[in-house]
Amino acid sequence: MRKFLFLVLLLSLGWKTQMFAQEKKMTKAEREAAWRAERLKKKEAEQAKEHAQDSIAFVQAVEALRSGSWALEASNITFRNGVTRFVTESTNYVSINDGTGTIQTAFDNVNISSPNGLGGITLEGSVSGERMSQDGDGNIYYSYTIQGPNLSAVVYITLAANSNEASARIDPNFSGNTITMNGYIYSYDNAGVFQGTTSYY
Repeated sequence: MRKFLFLVLLLSLGWKTQMFAQEKKMTKAEREAAWRAERLKKKEAEQAKEHAQDSIAFVQAVEALRSGSWALEASNITFRNGVTRFVTESTNYVSINDGTGTIQTAFDNVNISSPNGLGGITLEGSVSGERMSQDGDGNIYYSYTIQGPNLSAVVYITLAANSNEASARIDPNFSGNTITMNGYIYSYDNAGVFQGTTSYY
């Protein structure tokens, strides 16, 4: 019995020694290649996960647009003269909910006695003429007219394919003060928007 155990021990040690020798024989270039291959594998897995998450966000954004209950939270706003300002998402947005469209701006470091109390304006109106289409690359184009006591404009939404990243170009009917709000679309219930005082002036 002891001889048998001794033999098993020798065989085990021999196998480990052989494996260690094989690992030791790897050149520096081979070790670097193995390390790079492992990094690439992890990166591809992370990218696949991000792509899947982006695809889900895209589907949810499209469904929100179709249901008429959504908000585009803007991280920046571009004005007609090309100037872009970075803004707070929760207080700068375009939305539709329960048939009412809202456009709100709120600029930091601006007099808080602004019409909406947030350094900007909050405009509301009824929504009509909604249209949606999709191009060959999968991008979604959605537009509607918003009409209120102090607002008359056409809003053009562009939703990037496989993402909830979008832009909203707001085209007033009676002036050339076009602005574009860039950000992300969420269902209205999942959006974190905060509305100021509605402006009537």
